[in-house]
Amino acid sequence: MVFGLGRKAKNEEPAQPADELTIAEAGEGEPGTAARRQDGPFDESEISSRDGFVDLGALLITPSEGLQLRLEVEEATQRVVAVTLDLNGSSLQLQAFAAPKTETLWDEIREQIGQSVGAQGGQVEEIEGAFGTELVAKLPAGLPDGSQGYRVARFIGVDGPRWFLRGVLGGPAALERPAAEPLEALFRQVVVVRGDSPMPPRDLLQLRLPKDASATPPPAAPTLEEPERGPEITQIG
Repeated sequence: MVFGLGRKAKNEEPAQPADELTIAEAGEGEPGTAARRQDGPFDESEISSRDGFVDLGALLITPSEGLQLRLEVEEATQRVVAVTLDLNGSSLQLQAFAAPKTETLWDEIREQIGQSVGAQGGQVEEIEGAFGTELVAKLPAGLPDGSQGYRVARFIGVDGPRWFLRGVLGGPAALERPAAEPLEALFRQVVVVRGDSPMPPRDLLQLRLPKDASATPPPAAPTLEEPERGPEITQIG
């Protein structure tokens, strides 16, 4: 498994032609708290040991053959704001946030994402998937030949005990369920380490590079803003 550090930058991958975009049929059902505890993603209190995980501070990631991890660094502050999992030509960006004890964040965040996308001339569609209600966002983008296409991202979110975990699928995984399955499986195995310190809702949980890992700069990585700032979907491939 390879580690890398990326900075916030627009993804330069070509957009997809508009007439080639089709969202595969999503799964049914919206798992509740009991299903999350059984199937994941998990809270630190729900595992017996950290052995076997890649420890990124707020997130524990299960290693997988061919998986590459990129920690996204905010240029102004030099803090790590996200981790992106690259696998089989697709990507899954992960961010974990503090959440209230008695409230969930995902419904409100989906609404904010929709407003942000709409303001940029894009479209959003809510679908039902393996993690409940998901959001597919499409933004207009020009193709190299001058024709019109779209950039697509699929947002998934899970509310946990005092935390919220958001995933953003890019590449073929944003459009095709079979391509998304390996990354969805990794999303289920994520463990969130919330910690006991009081934090305002929506504050990012701190990520860090593992102590025994060496970072090699990869190409510029796609990133999103924190939910309260409104995600910039143009930065997703």
